[in-house]
Amino acid sequence: MKNWFDKKIEKLTLIGGYKKPDLIPDSMKLDSNENYVMPKQFQNDILSTARKNSDVREYPLGRIDELIKMLSKFAKVPASMIGVGNGSDQILDLILSHFASKNTKVLTSNPTFGFFEERCKLYSIPLIAIPFSDDMKLDIKEFEKRSKDADILYLDSPNNPTGFTFTKNQLQKFVKSFDGLVIIDEAYGEFADYSLTKMVKTQDNLIVVRTLSKSFGLAGLRLGYFVANKKFTEAFMNVLQYPYPLSTITIESGILALEKVDLMYGAADLIKSERTRIIENLRKYDAFEVFDSKANFVLFDAFDSYKRVYSALAEQGISIRKLGKIGNHSGCLRVTVGTKEMNSKFLLAIRDLLG
Repeated sequence: MKNWFDKKIEKLTLIGGYKKPDLIPDSMKLDSNENYVMPKQFQNDILSTARKNSDVREYPLGRIDELIKMLSKFAKVPASMIGVGNGSDQILDLILSHFASKNTKVLTSNPTFGFFEERCKLYSIPLIAIPFSDDMKLDIKEFEKRSKDADILYLDSPNNPTGFTFTKNQLQKFVKSFDGLVIIDEAYGEFADYSLTKMVKTQDNLIVVRTLSKSFGLAGLRLGYFVANKKFTEAFMNVLQYPYPLSTITIESGILALEKVDLMYGAADLIKSERTRIIENLRKYDAFEVFDSKANFVLFDAFDSYKRVYSALAEQGISIRKLGKIGNHSGCLRVTVGTKEMNSKFLLAIRDLLG
């Protein structure tokens, strides 16, 4: 007879967990939506200064307040409405583990951020998942209809892996009408046309989750934050959050990065321009169906050839994300928008492959 511990491990093993991309050694990484447009020198400079400003023998007392002050200025909301976490995924995990259960229904899209889906499975939280249409768009009326059955709304806006967003007006109206907790995940918000952060000032049920991973190119530092009403923020930071969720180096690096917002905005503008170039170039080929995107990546369907395209790129040292079936599309691939040089190498490889 298995004991309870063995049974629990077996159950967890069946869930599977969040699937990270394949590691292809010495490849050009266009598979994880990392921001390579932010210059490496930027990271080197802030890390060097952060080390000089830090004594890692000590716990990071007090400096989170300075980081939150900088985030407040950046997001243009009061500091009392901002909390931080070890990446936005840790923030989402804490919200789910304390505000949802097997009796709580979450309304979202199918697909949505894979980590969020897997965490709902882990906590046995039922999902009401609205599928994308054949052109990778969501029907707001379907969300409104199903919202009556849901307690929590979760939308990644822009969506990962499709890059889709509702119009600002559509989403604002829906958030105002939803009778429950609303979580808007803006991990890719800097590459989109709008943010709902200011809406938190009037919507007590709204939590907007964001990160410095994509916008500032700091994925390895794991620095996420959220904007929410003051009561929730206090409870989250004082009760739910770990005593020291961020390392000293992460805190100091975040403060320094937020002093360089103009550099980040310049990089975001370049990514948007390059995103258009990739979409337009891929649409020249009948072999692909290419979807619009408001994120720092482009999703396209290579149909029955998607495995061959993926493998051929990998052989040339180019790593993109192999997703396979999404809705009625069976051969989906996702490519990160990199630097001009990286994108040109990717597009040239596609041209050679299909030429």
